[in-house]
Amino acid sequence: MRALQFTCAVLAIISCAGTAVAADVIVFPAENGQVIFTHKKHQEVIKDCSACHTSAPGKMRSPGQFRPHKLCIGCHEGRKSGPVNCVDCHKPS
Repeated sequence: MRALQFTCAVLAIISCAGTAVAADVIVFPAENGQVIFTHKKHQEVIKDCSACHTSAPGKMRSPGQFRPHKLCIGCHEGRKSGPVNCVDCHKPS
């Protein structure tokens, strides 16, 4: 029982630490203009890291060249919130 409590405490600390040290803004370079991603804002709204990440922090879900299009636009359409057009995300460098 004590080991379970310790494990839960460690996982809670790791979870909170990941949120605390995450970058506020991440810039993704792209051929048709960089994408400025407000990571902290998304964390506040979504709360569940596994919605985007296979493991936190780090790897994104849906590997491949068009993963942000499937993941981000799909989420924005599903929530009826956020940009879904190219020019809304891709800004000239």
